[in-house]
Amino acid sequence: MSHTLGIRQAQKQKTRQALLDAALGLLEEQSLSSLGLREVTRAVGVAPTAFYRHFRSTADLGVALVEEALGSLHPMIRTMVSTTGDSEERIARAVELIAGHVRAHPAHVRFLARERHGGVQPVREAIRSQLARFTEEVRAGLAQDPVSAGWDDDDLLMLAGLYVDQMLMTASLFLETLDAPEEERARVTRVAARQMRLISIGRRHWLD
Repeated sequence: MSHTLGIRQAQKQKTRQALLDAALGLLEEQSLSSLGLREVTRAVGVAPTAFYRHFRSTADLGVALVEEALGSLHPMIRTMVSTTGDSEERIARAVELIAGHVRAHPAHVRFLARERHGGVQPVREAIRSQLARFTEEVRAGLAQDPVSAGWDDDDLLMLAGLYVDQMLMTASLFLETLDAPEEERARVTRVAARQMRLISIGRRHWLD
């Protein structure tokens, strides 16, 4: 019996992931607010009623996509606020990590960029909540850095928010240059590094 339940559970998980993958593919060309569940189930090859075994609505599916899209960012966030290496090394590593993430997950990045200010409220709120968690995670990392000595929590949280916003903006820039010539990608890399350097310089002199 337990073996049969295990097979059913695995199949259910496989169908759920197929629905997520199909939706993500369809969202390459449209917003979540215009996506119909019949489009998604047709792409997977299941009946529309099967959708409701996994998600309450397309908004619920969108929230699941937010969790999937942002879940892989935690290791990158931790590396970005790492205290190892000098400032230039850390900036170069952060920009490289963001570029690599965009190359590996362009559909996720495009989905987040579009839906962060999109028309589906539960998804906007899910993105906002996840980004708040990232910001707090970055704040905690920054607090361990000797450069942050003397900073209060509010200022650290503000700085963390700048880093998170910069990360998202940089990801969007790299997304736009995925098919661009190498010199354009190099230009975006230089601009992203300069923007992070500006934040870093301001950080070092904030308490002056």
